[in-house]
Amino acid sequence: MSMDEWIATPLGRYLIEREQTYFDQVVADIFGFNALQIGFAQSDLLRTNRMQMRFAAAAQFSEYGKVEIKLLTEPGCLPIASQSIDLLLLPHVLEFSAHPHQILREVERVLRPEGQVIISGFNPFSLWGLPRFLPSRKQHYPWNGDFISLPRIKDWLALLGFDVVAGRMCCYEPPVRSEKWLRRFHFMEPAGDRWWALAGGVYFLQAKKKVVGMHLIMPNWNRNSAAKKVLAPAPQKMINNRISGQ
Repeated sequence: MSMDEWIATPLGRYLIEREQTYFDQVVADIFGFNALQIGFAQSDLLRTNRMQMRFAAAAQFSEYGKVEIKLLTEPGCLPIASQSIDLLLLPHVLEFSAHPHQILREVERVLRPEGQVIISGFNPFSLWGLPRFLPSRKQHYPWNGDFISLPRIKDWLALLGFDVVAGRMCCYEPPVRSEKWLRRFHFMEPAGDRWWALAGGVYFLQAKKKVVGMHLIMPNWNRNSAAKKVLAPAPQKMINNRISGQ
């Protein structure tokens, strides 16, 4: 089963709904000039963002895509100027790439200083990670991906000079195929953040590109000059006159 076919299933629609809710809340408060969504054209994850330029890029067009792909390119080699993007979304891109490190290096290159990247990925240490070991499902999306753990992603981002500023998980319901069973397990979704916060099927990671700060060192003569102006001595003649009462 391909990605487009899986997205049309009850489980795929459940994933889209949960992820759309998260991105709608988060990207609305991020400002700048240019925002880019890479992949996952089945959902417009930048729709609540207010930047002037919002566009999507992908390696190929999607028959079921709801986002207009304005740039066809491989995520690991973006034809975009360095330090030109304020916000970049990577929804389920890294786990389906043979070179996830290269993609993150490209993200670091194109982001402006203080620019942000938001990554979503499937959590291997969850109920959603178990079907990867079932012969009947491991050949189909999304179980055919190389799920990357959250600590591993954090390590890669730290090596590239990113600060993780926020994170969350969702999709606590088991990945059952039937819509009827998804409804039965719906109670697990609101309880997930409280009772099994690290066991969500999908994680979100928001990171900011760090900028090495500069400390401006003032010349000593400026300080000395300023001190002299403040503490300028009074003329000796004036002091003597005051003492003598003249």
